[in-house]
Amino acid sequence: MMASDTIAYQDLSTDYQRVEQAMVYLHAHYPEQPSLAEVAASVGLSEYHFQRLFTHWVGISPKRFLQFLTKEHARELLDHSASVLEAAYQSGLSGPGRLHDLFVNCDAVTPGEYKMHGSGLEISYGFHPSPFGECMVALTERGICGLAFVQKGDRQEIIQDLRRRWLNAELIEDRARTAQVVERIFPLAFGHQIAPLHLYLNGTNFQIKVWEALLRVPSGALTTYQEIARRLGMPGAARAVGQAVSANPIAFIIPCHRVITKMGVLGGYRWGASRKMAMVGWELARAE
Repeated sequence: MMASDTIAYQDLSTDYQRVEQAMVYLHAHYPEQPSLAEVAASVGLSEYHFQRLFTHWVGISPKRFLQFLTKEHARELLDHSASVLEAAYQSGLSGPGRLHDLFVNCDAVTPGEYKMHGSGLEISYGFHPSPFGECMVALTERGICGLAFVQKGDRQEIIQDLRRRWLNAELIEDRARTAQVVERIFPLAFGHQIAPLHLYLNGTNFQIKVWEALLRVPSGALTTYQEIARRLGMPGAARAVGQAVSANPIAFIIPCHRVITKMGVLGGYRWGASRKMAMVGWELARAE
């Protein structure tokens, strides 16, 4: 990663902290239609500086951004996304999935490897700024095996979770190595030429089927737990799909943030409801 990219990602990550605060305020006060001055005051900035910060992060005004996150707009997107997903499934994709402008290829652990819990495996990890706050990326020789977001500054919780997923693997902090993939994970921030990403998935057969189904949901589209279950040929398995979605070990790349309730409610998110709103709105703004 070039030095200028590191600075740019740090800027976006810093912006995100204030943007997240603003989204919480906007969501809580949306019925009152707060003015730009009120929203800016809620994060301790002038109107000018807040508008400039928000536009730098997402490219549109705060009020326009929030319109993407209403129940009514979400339900419209679900209807529109249905035809997009139909085309994606009919294209016959199995391993590769489409995520905005990049291709993602997946390898899953074998049943034997699953039982070994990462024995003999080296995992490099590193913490980096991103457009959605600080994140941790974990890599093996076979691909990316983890992406998580730091909450309340607690890095240790993320490392402990990585250890739980790969009990017998050797974890090595190697920020120089993981930095090489960060700009490929978040390419929309800079419009770089995209190189393929390779994922190494550690989960049950059902979980991996759900995660691969999520990779077919393109940026700017939304889906529901019920729709994923139907696509998997198990229409009664929406609850099990929800559990697999919440167990997703590679946030953002496997876009579990694009799954919402059939009523248009964004719902919960392992990395925080505000971060989910940020991701959905950020992608919808760019899709438009």
